[in-house]
Amino acid sequence: MSIIESSQKRPRILIVGGGYVGLYVAMKLQKKVKAHGGIVTVVDPNPYMTYQPFLPEVAGGQIEPRHVVVSHRQHLKHSELVNGSVLSIDHASKKAVIAPVNGEQFELEYTDIVMSAGAITRTFPITGLAETGIGLKTIEEAVALRNKVAERIESASNMTDPVARKRALTFVVVGGGFAGIETIAELEDMARHLIELNDRIDAKEARFVLVEAMGRIMPEVTAEQAEWVVEHLRSRGIEVLLNTSLNSAEEGNLELINMADKSPAGSFGADTLIWCAGVMANPMVRSTDFPIEQRGRIETRTDLRIKDANGDPLEGAWAAGDISAVKDVTGGLPDGTCVPNAQHAVRQAKLLAKNLYAARYGVGTIKEYKHSNLGAVAGFGRNKGVAKVMGLKLKGWPAWMAHRGYHGMAMPTFERKFRVVGDWLVALFFKRDALQLNNLEAPRTAFEESAKPKK
Repeated sequence: MSIIESSQKRPRILIVGGGYVGLYVAMKLQKKVKAHGGIVTVVDPNPYMTYQPFLPEVAGGQIEPRHVVVSHRQHLKHSELVNGSVLSIDHASKKAVIAPVNGEQFELEYTDIVMSAGAITRTFPITGLAETGIGLKTIEEAVALRNKVAERIESASNMTDPVARKRALTFVVVGGGFAGIETIAELEDMARHLIELNDRIDAKEARFVLVEAMGRIMPEVTAEQAEWVVEHLRSRGIEVLLNTSLNSAEEGNLELINMADKSPAGSFGADTLIWCAGVMANPMVRSTDFPIEQRGRIETRTDLRIKDANGDPLEGAWAAGDISAVKDVTGGLPDGTCVPNAQHAVRQAKLLAKNLYAARYGVGTIKEYKHSNLGAVAGFGRNKGVAKVMGLKLKGWPAWMAHRGYHGMAMPTFERKFRVVGDWLVALFFKRDALQLNNLEAPRTAFEESAKPKK
């Protein structure tokens, strides 16, 4: 019997996932539930929550990686934390099977459950993508990407083979949503900075390509703004290929197709392929007895309780964030549900905590979720951006400031806000920190070399 099992006699709120929703729900409820003799248990493979909107800036060397993650141990001191994954849920018996990162799996009973496992990168069966591509959904990917771009530029400066050199200096992003646009803009800024420091490379040798299957980018902003963004990126030397899709990436040889007639749209080699073509609900939801809709999300009412087959609330079952299909009464996705973004996740989490507390302990009233989108902001590197805030259209420096202001406020916990703002203040006086760190995947290399028998 595990320590968790032996302590499960108390009423338990089980939170599946410690991202935006899980972190906020736990912070709002942990002390209150503890005062009632209950316990909040958070299960997540990672010991931290990642503020994903900052990942492009981490990859671009603008923000220190640890500053965009929030420690569960530090901020959930009154919660029970399990580093692991939920393998299955049987809500009919209110039991979950959990697999810790280290140790044997065990069964855990709960009184209430909050489904907040978020989303994962959505990919397609493209030959070579899994072997050559990298996403930008985790802090580890952001750090690895920054190191790879820096390494490819440094290595290219010593290459004499023109084909290999061209591949090393070609950087491709697939996906023209916010993540893709911000990623290629930040990386282009960083790469240009690194090339300036290396007199063996000409800036004209670097190639940056954005591939988008739709006819426009960034559906969150107006068509006029989207067109301005395309013009802006192209003015920086970034190739923007609309109505174009990745057909193959085998061994780093990228083959593109035209989405209009499925004809070939060119091919070239690239050592850096970044996949930002959307997300999907965490597939672990299919290992539950909750109703799932066509997008793979849990059917969720506007009061954030999970529906049963008749649309009535399931007792003790809640969901929010990317994993849930919550009706957006103000207009969201084409199917009328909330867009999977941080703006909805944070607000849903706060309401879910209040509603769950009201339902379980009779304090307060259960309310419906309703939030009008305040707009959208995006940063394209230093002093560059685009935004639509409460109907006001911005671009350039004002949009960049709006981007930083919004996300600085949205970053969870005051401690992390100050750290991020500190990074930005340092960047006002010094250039971005694009230093490559070697051997992060094999940190024992230096020791192993020194420990080898001497001849």
